[in-house]
Amino acid sequence: MGRQWLHAKRAIVNLKKGQVTQKLVKEITVAAKLGGGDPEGNARLFAAVEKAKKASVTRDVIERAIKKGAGGGGDGASLEHVVYEGYAPHKVPVIVEVMTDNHNRSAGEIRVLFKEGGTLGGAGSNKFLFDHAGIVEAHHADTKVDLEAAAIEAGANEFEALTHAQNDDIPEGAAGARFLTDRTGVHAAATWLKQNGWSVVTAELGYIAKMFPELNETQRGEVGEFLQSLEDHDDVQRVWAAVK
Repeated sequence: MGRQWLHAKRAIVNLKKGQVTQKLVKEITVAAKLGGGDPEGNARLFAAVEKAKKASVTRDVIERAIKKGAGGGGDGASLEHVVYEGYAPHKVPVIVEVMTDNHNRSAGEIRVLFKEGGTLGGAGSNKFLFDHAGIVEAHHADTKVDLEAAAIEAGANEFEALTHAQNDDIPEGAAGARFLTDRTGVHAAATWLKQNGWSVVTAELGYIAKMFPELNETQRGEVGEFLQSLEDHDDVQRVWAAVK
């Protein structure tokens, strides 16, 4: 077989990189569509652009995505935001956010993924199992920075320390934190943090689980595989699940 396995591995890596780039570009487009094309006035867009730069997305691609989302690209309004509710294996509640230019295609493919590993919600809703909140994740070079004081000054309701193992956008050796805000407080919190020495890597609205089902290691692995299958879908932007 020679070194064919190496070429296959490189092909998989390149495919993954392409998927990551596609999701980042879509996130920039959506952020610009929702909050305008100025990163300084749009915390979600600022965070998305910074992630794209770290992933080596070119400036031209970033600028085209912003222009498209802000309405200057001719089809900025073509992306539709769809939320699916359901359950991963072992009755773990899941919320999936999709951005798509073809709702029928995406709906069919998401249904297949849930059929293979989980349960797609019916008439009922599981959103009551989550808090819909603002989420700002950031890091600071000073490992002794006072997280509680930062949360108070930024207007956050809650905070928790965040490590590189939990979010690889947090550098090793830095002080990382997740700040939870009211849905209207995301931009103000992210702006304060940026002005006070923090590097913001996430600024968005999201779903925070209120309770977490007890899982053993085998069950946790099965849930993880299912969630990864959702994450790998090109149109899926966010997967929120009641699993630690």
